[in-house]
Amino acid sequence: MLTLANLATSMPGVLMTIAQFLVVLTIVVFVHEFGHFIVARWCGVTVKTFSIGFGREIFGFTDRKGTRWRFAWIPLGGYVKFVDDENAASQPSPDALDKMTASERAGAFQNKALWQRAAVVAAGPIANFILAIMVYAAVNVSFGVRTITPVVGEVKAGMPAATAGIQSGDVIRSIDDWTVEGFEDVQRLVGINAGRTLKFGVERNGEKLSFDVTPEVHEQPDSFGGTFRRGLIGITPSSTDGFRDAKSVGMFEALRLGVRETYANIAHTIQGIGDIITQRQAADQMGGPILMAQVTARVAEGGIEPLLRWVAFISANIGFLNLLPIPVLDGGHLVYYAIEGVMRRPLSRRMQEIGFQIGIALVLMLMVYVNLNDLLRVWRGWTGVG
Repeated sequence: MLTLANLATSMPGVLMTIAQFLVVLTIVVFVHEFGHFIVARWCGVTVKTFSIGFGREIFGFTDRKGTRWRFAWIPLGGYVKFVDDENAASQPSPDALDKMTASERAGAFQNKALWQRAAVVAAGPIANFILAIMVYAAVNVSFGVRTITPVVGEVKAGMPAATAGIQSGDVIRSIDDWTVEGFEDVQRLVGINAGRTLKFGVERNGEKLSFDVTPEVHEQPDSFGGTFRRGLIGITPSSTDGFRDAKSVGMFEALRLGVRETYANIAHTIQGIGDIITQRQAADQMGGPILMAQVTARVAEGGIEPLLRWVAFISANIGFLNLLPIPVLDGGHLVYYAIEGVMRRPLSRRMQEIGFQIGIALVLMLMVYVNLNDLLRVWRGWTGVG
């Protein structure tokens, strides 16, 4: 039951959770915006502002090229503003060009070649992908890789694996188009494909076999007051030794695994969005800053290794989400540039303004929805109401 005493007792933990989340988010946002910034500088674009956070400035400084580097009071994102931008969403302002001198126009984003504008916009998400890969690779080198051999141990009678014909001792080599390198791959792919038929590539006594397995749908509570649908097929690994003892890997192998993990994050996010749209998963699983802060605090309890992997996971997903074809996001700008490349001219100013207005409305609606989900989770957690 929620009481003032309970709330007061939990305040130090809440403040620590917020601090941990802001550190993680600031790192990811800084790298994203720095991607835009550095490529803009290379392309000769005049950068007016580099901001971490929105709203009124807390502190900042102006560098020798005139860019204002600032931290603002609302730390849930950031932006790079060019000299000819109308706002922080990088909406172009033709009116600003009319008031500039010839030297100032040379640094205007709108006056750059199409490929340069596209490169500047794409650089933010690409920087996030690079950060994710490098963090995963660094963690793999520093802490080693924990993996469980994908050899089947127990097969539970009556469950999908047994029904399909999978037996103890089988080595799972692939699931659909994914190469299985460890039993954790099996758990992840089965878990996110509840009710969807998967093709298992199995090796049995040197013979390659194929089985169609449909994971059962199990609704399970999560650690934050919600529920999720998880797939189960009824198998266990023959041994878990590989998870207890980390295996050392070289830099090239660590990098390969970093690319693989980053790609898996993005692919599963795409599938998750698709499952919510098709109602295979409940939309109330979506969360905003509060859920991210709660997960960050839980992950941080496990130490630096899982926290760094969480940073990589967040970076990969922020990079992907920014590529969604929604005006005001990087993906929306890239769609405009693709249309410009095909038509040999940019969309009309009016069409771009309508697109930005629709994009802002969509983003605001999504923000309201995920924040309401977060508040409901917190309320259920405090009051015990299910």
